[in-house]
Amino acid sequence: MAKHLDLEEQEQLDQLKHFWAQYGNLITWLLIAVLGGFAAWNGWNYWQRTQATKAAALFDEIERASGAKDAEKIERALADMKDRFGGTSYAAQGALLAARSLFEAGKPDGAKAALAWVAEKSSDESLQAVARLRLAGVHLEAKAFDEALKVLEAPMPKAYEPLAADRRGDVLMAQGKGDDAKAQYQKAWDGLSNRNEYRQLVQVKLAALGVDVSPAPVSTEAAR
Repeated sequence: MAKHLDLEEQEQLDQLKHFWAQYGNLITWLLIAVLGGFAAWNGWNYWQRTQATKAAALFDEIERASGAKDAEKIERALADMKDRFGGTSYAAQGALLAARSLFEAGKPDGAKAALAWVAEKSSDESLQAVARLRLAGVHLEAKAFDEALKVLEAPMPKAYEPLAADRRGDVLMAQGKGDDAKAQYQKAWDGLSNRNEYRQLVQVKLAALGVDVSPAPVSTEAAR
């Protein structure tokens, strides 16, 4: 019986050797690929966390420089962040913060450059939309009306379309094109939720152009 089992085990061993000789190399490479992929995934996550930590530190530097109204330090920190961590969300957010601070510091060109970078380079559509709206505002402030309207031509997420229409209305009003501005304000009004507080500001603009969008009062008879 023991001899029979020994022969059976030997046969199984021979089969295993044959299988390994035929497929062993492939299995080894597959294991290397799987384990290598797992190691790469862990390495990527670690790299991402490290990048985010370093980017966050630079964002804090921009924030501190903004609080101190140190325009030169803001520009240096932003340039460093764009160069080293341009693909992170911190870079786009830092650029938006830097743009506001630079504009307030009387450096509109720096503000425009920061906003244009976010509009072109950010992978976040919402941040791109915010950058375009603010960039159009900077152009409007400088009376560069054609540039402002050109910025607003870019497609935006649906939630930002009413805000873009409102900003176009502002530009058109500044150009003295009241009827065109009215159409844009009406578009903004229609697109905003009635629970959106910004809608009240659009209502004021429409009212100044002779458009009453306030709800009609409910009569006593209708209430009955």
